[in-house]
Amino acid sequence: MEKASPSSGLWRTQSDQLKKWVETMKSPVSNDATKEAESHTLSRKSSRNQVLASPGRSAHIKKGKSAQMKFDFDDVGSGAALSRASSASLGISFSLAGFTIPQDEIADSRPFSDDDIPEDIEAGTRKKFQTEPTLKIYLKFTEVTYKIITKGVTSTEEKDILNGITGAVNPGEVLALMGPSGSGKTTLLSLLGGRLTDPTPGGSITYNDQPYSKFLKSRIGFVTQDDVLFPHLTVKETITYAALLRLPKTLTKQEKEKRAGDVIGELGLERCQDSMIGNSFVRGVSGGERKRVSIGNEIIINPSLLFLDEPTSGLDSTTALRIIELLQDIAETEKTVITTIHQPSSRLFHKFDKLILLGKGSLLYFGKASEAMAYFSSIGCSPLISMNPAEFLLDLANGNMNDISVPFELEDKVHLGNSGRETRNVKPSPAVVHEYLVEACIANVGKETKKRLTTPTSLDQDNKSNVQPMKREWGASWGEQYSILFRRGIKERQHDYFSWLRITQVIATAVILGLLWWQSDVHSPKDLQDQAGLLFFIAVFWAFFPVFTAIFTFPQERAMLKKERAADMYKLSAYFMARTTSDLPLDLLLPLLFLLIVYFMVGLRPTAESFFLTMLIVFLCIVAAQGLGLAIGAALMDLNKATTLASVTVMAFMLAGGYFVKNVPIFISWLRYLSFNYHTYRLLLKVQYETISSIIDGIELDSGLKEVSALAAMALGYRLLAYLSLRHVA
Repeated sequence: MEKASPSSGLWRTQSDQLKKWVETMKSPVSNDATKEAESHTLSRKSSRNQVLASPGRSAHIKKGKSAQMKFDFDDVGSGAALSRASSASLGISFSLAGFTIPQDEIADSRPFSDDDIPEDIEAGTRKKFQTEPTLKIYLKFTEVTYKIITKGVTSTEEKDILNGITGAVNPGEVLALMGPSGSGKTTLLSLLGGRLTDPTPGGSITYNDQPYSKFLKSRIGFVTQDDVLFPHLTVKETITYAALLRLPKTLTKQEKEKRAGDVIGELGLERCQDSMIGNSFVRGVSGGERKRVSIGNEIIINPSLLFLDEPTSGLDSTTALRIIELLQDIAETEKTVITTIHQPSSRLFHKFDKLILLGKGSLLYFGKASEAMAYFSSIGCSPLISMNPAEFLLDLANGNMNDISVPFELEDKVHLGNSGRETRNVKPSPAVVHEYLVEACIANVGKETKKRLTTPTSLDQDNKSNVQPMKREWGASWGEQYSILFRRGIKERQHDYFSWLRITQVIATAVILGLLWWQSDVHSPKDLQDQAGLLFFIAVFWAFFPVFTAIFTFPQERAMLKKERAADMYKLSAYFMARTTSDLPLDLLLPLLFLLIVYFMVGLRPTAESFFLTMLIVFLCIVAAQGLGLAIGAALMDLNKATTLASVTVMAFMLAGGYFVKNVPIFISWLRYLSFNYHTYRLLLKVQYETISSIIDGIELDSGLKEVSALAAMALGYRLLAYLSLRHVA
């Protein structure tokens, strides 16, 4: 044996430290939910700690051979310990090699830690996520069932989505919901997160042994599968607006903005904080960054429970791994994390603490993720080739037994069902496999799980009282909500309103009209009638244009509205008022530009009073027409149906506007009074020609008070109808 040089520069672990680490991994988990969560959090943290070298001992190595430490895998006890060991950083790997740090370098050296790395997550390194302590919530669910009712023309059909799902997750743990498409993962996640209440699910779901209440909305973060974000806002603006709306009133605006900046730093988004979110039509941040923004919107409130629906979908394996590591860091701060995942890589699979495997809405496995393979081996289902554990489990959930050993019970069924035929290569059907796995789960997992869940969670009185129903508290007052949403609305939609396409459309239309009616005069009745046609076109154009713009308002923002309302970010009335009024300043600019071109090219009445009155009339018409579009969009929430209804309505209003038909039959004459074209046209005629004649083109001009009142009533009435329709949606 030869003594290693002190300048070797590598680390060495003392044998007694290693023995202590192995004993820690072997220690059994307490059945008590609180002890289980605490011991789990400590074991996860200890697996990430680096082992310091001993300065006083030399390492011995054999010439030509690296010294190796024999590891008794049976002593470790489970695959969980091995996965934790492999996920630890390089300090442990170096310690197993049997080297020491020279004494003169020990003072300057320190263990490798995630905390020391400020680079971006997607660059391959990440910051350690830090957050404040919060209320611990123990989530339990027993025999959860869910059905949907499909109503046909002649019959009603019930379809089972979930069948008796049972499980639990504690603070400090990451629970993964796995299963093939259509197995009920998202439905179960939505039920546990309180996002799905109609129809009422069966079974029991408790939070610290208490049922769900609306107060829990402020304790829950829910990240949807699709990143529902405004594409034209930057990363910083998106998270800052969420902070201003969701953080408690007790914090000042500056404190909320600082908290938003902290979250951006913790998620490694500093590099792209001034970039737009983007979508399929707008260039923006990457998919991984967009997903982290969605997570940031939820963790801004420091939730006790965090739900995520397939957070790794569409991401490459490295970015997906960083997202799951981020969830681990969040869980380590005593948060309860539940996520659905479709087909994780083997590295991702070993990051999860607990696993629920679903198949056709039934429970196939619940327990530690590290023990899943051992469980299925115990019931006779083992992979015959090297396989990703997640791929193996999904094959089982789908009933696919290729490259998987067939249990004796299923072989007997295959023999019975194929008597007299060759059965060497015959595999059991997916239905038979599913039935066998469900029965095995009930027999092996179900009894033990139910026994644990019937034991009350040992909580202090404060934790229990903190999830009791109480008065809902908003993060901002109604006025603050309105102000924040108003500013957000203008920032988001200014790109659409001032797009070159829309501006070109308005200017081109105005120039064409100006050329067609260039410096027209009204010296004769025929000239006056020609110019009246222009006024009618203005009334029709600025009614048609806003209607079809406003129709898209609520259907396009429906997903965002439902997500933010489910999180209690604001009151619906504040959103509605901000959404409708933030459009008004933008709606005024294009008509002003239009009239500046048309009015003076055509040579309409050349007085300032007439010009500004014409502008006010057009603006009043726009507000009324916009109200109709909002009402149709909110009532139908379907763009195809809404555009069809709007087309018919606008055409009817145009025909009844008083220009095409003078003598309308009495049984349908009431339609003209509902037409904003009719009232706008009469007002424009009065402003331009009241000094010439009191009767223009067969229309008697009066004071105009009735027309103004009618347009104002339409503007308010249609908006009230839109608000009432919206209440049923959100």
